[in-house]
Amino acid sequence: MAQKRSFVGRLIRAVVWLVAMSIAASVLAVASLRWINPLFTAFMAEAQAAAWSSRDANYVYRHSWVDLDRISPNLALAVVASEDQKFPEHWGFDVPAIEKAYALNQHSHQVHGASTISQQVAKNLFLWSGRSYVRKGLEAYFTVLVEALWPKRRILEVYLNIAEFGYGTYGAEAAAQRFFHKPATRLSRGDAAVLAAVLPSPERFSAVAPSRYVQQRREWILGQMQALGGPEMLDEVDAYPSRHR
Repeated sequence: MAQKRSFVGRLIRAVVWLVAMSIAASVLAVASLRWINPLFTAFMAEAQAAAWSSRDANYVYRHSWVDLDRISPNLALAVVASEDQKFPEHWGFDVPAIEKAYALNQHSHQVHGASTISQQVAKNLFLWSGRSYVRKGLEAYFTVLVEALWPKRRILEVYLNIAEFGYGTYGAEAAAQRFFHKPATRLSRGDAAVLAAVLPSPERFSAVAPSRYVQQRREWILGQMQALGGPEMLDEVDAYPSRHR
């Protein structure tokens, strides 16, 4: 009996130690990325592995990091308008949107999401695709860390550099060069709106040959950008550059 209690005690201590080390490692990883630009994300690695596994010749990895002041405020405003209009004020989660999505999902076969920009950054950087309670729990955990350890400006900068705007095309600079043959700093309001319009499904929608749905969504996003007050609205996001283009 004493031996059994001793084994259980050692097992509990090992589990506690493992959990503590995992938490410490995750905090350190998130904290370091406040200043270190990620070379790739878990989502990019998963997509690349899937392309290799399926020998998909159509998959071409495109990614080039640029700082936030080298990305047109038009694109920053467009993604906030389309993905997360409460981004400057929430703490990582849009609770009313989550409640609304939950209510809709009870009566619809189509899954409605309510992920904030902060949640998408956490998911894309650290986690795998798919839906499960474990992944959603980890997503919430990393979202809390990101919001606690990064300023909003950094969250937006990372998002604009890791979001997939086309099949294998990640980040504002790669998307601007591929689809509009210009640097991200020169993206117009229309360019930005169409890029934001394809974000829900970049493998299905095209910024080059936008479908009717994408065109309609682009017009809606342009209206929301105007309603939010234009790029000046981003002045509320920490120290976003006030030099608007």
